[in-house]
This record gives sequence, C-alpha cells and structure tokens, in this order.
Amino acid sequence: MIRVLIADDEPLIRAGIVAVLESDPGISVVAQVEDGRAAVERASRPDVDVVLVDIRMPVLDGLGVVEELHRRRPELPVVVLTSFGAEPNVLRAVEHRAAGFLLKNCTPAELIGAVSAAHAGEAYLSPAAARIVLGLVAPDDIGRRQDAIRRLAALTGREREVAGLVAEGLSNAEIARRSRTSETTVKTYVSRVLTKLGCENRVQVALLVRDAG
Repeated sequence: MIRVLIADDEPLIRAGIVAVLESDPGISVVAQVEDGRAAVERASRPDVDVVLVDIRMPVLDGLGVVEELHRRRPELPVVVLTSFGAEPNVLRAVEHRAAGFLLKNCTPAELIGAVSAAHAGEAYLSPAAARIVLGLVAPDDIGRRQDAIRRLAALTGREREVAGLVAEGLSNAEIARRSRTSETTVKTYVSRVLTKLGCENRVQVALLVRDAG
C-alpha cells in the first residue's frame, strides 16, 4: 500500500485528488493539510510514502516543502502538483530533487501513475510537464550546454537513447515498449545513466538532455 500525504490549500482540489487516488486499491491517502509548514511536520512521520504538494500555499510554499523535506527525509519522494506550470520557480523544485512535476489538469491515470512511479523510485515527469519544465532552462546558456554535452558524451549509444526517452517523460514500461526490450533491461540502463551522469533522478537527466540541445 502506498501511503500519500496531500498538501493543498483548496479543499475542493484536495477532495478531487483523494477521490482519484483512492480509486486505486494500492493507494491510501493518510493525511491532508492546507499549508506547507503542516506538510513538513506531517511528512516527518514514518507512515508517509509519497507527498503531493501544491506550489502556492500559505505559511510555507511548496518549494519550501521540497527543500525542507529533502533535508529531513531525503528518501521521501515529493511530487509537485500545480496549476502554475509556467512559473519559473518550478525549476527550483526540480533542482532541489523533487521526485516529479505534474499539472493539475492531468488525467486521473497520470496522477495515479505519478504516485506509483515516485514510490518506485522513478521520478515522474509527464510529457506535458516535461515541455514546461525543460522550457524553463535557457537554451543560450553556453556554459550549461557545454557541461551537459561533456557529461552525455560518457554514455554509450544505447544509454544516450534511453536518456533521450527519459527526457520525453516516458516511464520504464513505455521505454521498454518503444525500444522493444524488457522493463528489467530498461531499469538497468536507467540506473547506469543516472550513475554516469551524476544525476539523482530522471528529472535531472531530462534537464541535461535539454541543456545539450
């Protein structure tokens, strides 16, 4: 059972998220809070497996929650769920190791998939979210681009292909179908890519691919 904490200051939004998540028998919403400080305190308990957090909340915003929980419980995946997709501060969430980024206009299947992926250690970035997040990285940053090209050069051709598919927001299962291989093999390649690139999650891999142009 995946135990989820929802942090959002809008009661109607929380109710909708709860209804979607609990339609999956493998997910349970163990708590709901309406401000960031309460989210940090509640997420400090061991009965939370995944946190879904909005960006704009009172007391402490969602970005502050991502940063503080990374210090307190670095193993706890935090997925940013927001309607403010074009907000530049979203990049801060990615850089501070958010487990994923999801728009509030996502489908129920995407929401459930994001929680399941985050719990499995696969940072989630949907294709729609990928276009927004990766678009926040300045394409004319020469130093960033050169560093990304240098790091990606350490990958084999197959690993580079997998990195590109990760950047498209594909899950391991989707990559396996696209490349006509097993999901176990894909997991092995993704692990190698993360290690070689010095990335902690798939979102950071996607950013590197974006930086390299």
